[in-house]
Amino acid sequence: MGTPPVPSGSPSPPSLPEPVTESGREGLAALLARPEGALVALDFDGTLAPIVNDPERAYAHPDALPALARLAPRIGVLAIITGRPAEVAVRLGGFAGHPELAGLTVLGAYGAERWDAASGALHRPPPHPGIAAARAELAALVERAGPGVLLEDKGNALAVHTRTAPDAAGVFAALREPLTELAARLGLALEPGRFVLEVRPPGMDKGAALTALAREKGASAVLYGGDDLGDLAAFDAVAKLREDGVPGVRVCSGSTEVAELAAVTDLTVDGPGGIAALLSALARSIG
Repeated sequence: MGTPPVPSGSPSPPSLPEPVTESGREGLAALLARPEGALVALDFDGTLAPIVNDPERAYAHPDALPALARLAPRIGVLAIITGRPAEVAVRLGGFAGHPELAGLTVLGAYGAERWDAASGALHRPPPHPGIAAARAELAALVERAGPGVLLEDKGNALAVHTRTAPDAAGVFAALREPLTELAARLGLALEPGRFVLEVRPPGMDKGAALTALAREKGASAVLYGGDDLGDLAAFDAVAKLREDGVPGVRVCSGSTEVAELAAVTDLTVDGPGGIAALLSALARSIG
């Protein structure tokens, strides 16, 4: 039997967009040529999940999970690399309990934590003493900062959100210096993002996490998608992997808040909805 005709007026599924750089086009071609050896890794907030005022309600875009489920069986490795605790990303993403995602790996806390869907096992490092010392100081700092400034306790990291403050950008700028000083004094790292300043243990970033996973899995090609300043390390890692002979694609989940990321990536799509469409198109192209 032939393929049923597409009803008149039904939209065609979006085609796979083409990277604007030669190295990006080479990376995508390599991924399509050998999908069984490819690693596709994605940030969570702003990439798979829309940015919202309440970080505890940052659920994955409704098209994200179906797209991931279609793509996962067609590639070698699917991973989420996030600043969130791994178990929080799993819960907000709805990643557990899906047979199609049995090979999914979630690297949380910038790669310091790991959750594997196949076993459900979660591995995390011991708490950093600097975080305990920073907790009370940050709570007092947030209280003095005024209304709309929120402190998110991630367990082994602390994030100060200014998005809902009356002057979100002004408060963000005012808090950056005291948080930089606090992080340095307590042996922590400061990670700025989209109206968020996070203090966390040093020594791990998304670039190191991506590189280690690519080496562990023997990836023949890598695609990484992200939306924020914390993803720059992963984009740099893709560039270094290219230099070592592993083709790669850097995808920006575009926003007006971090417009500069488009200049250092190979392909820009329209936020989490665009990422989900890209993943679906990639799955269709692999077949």
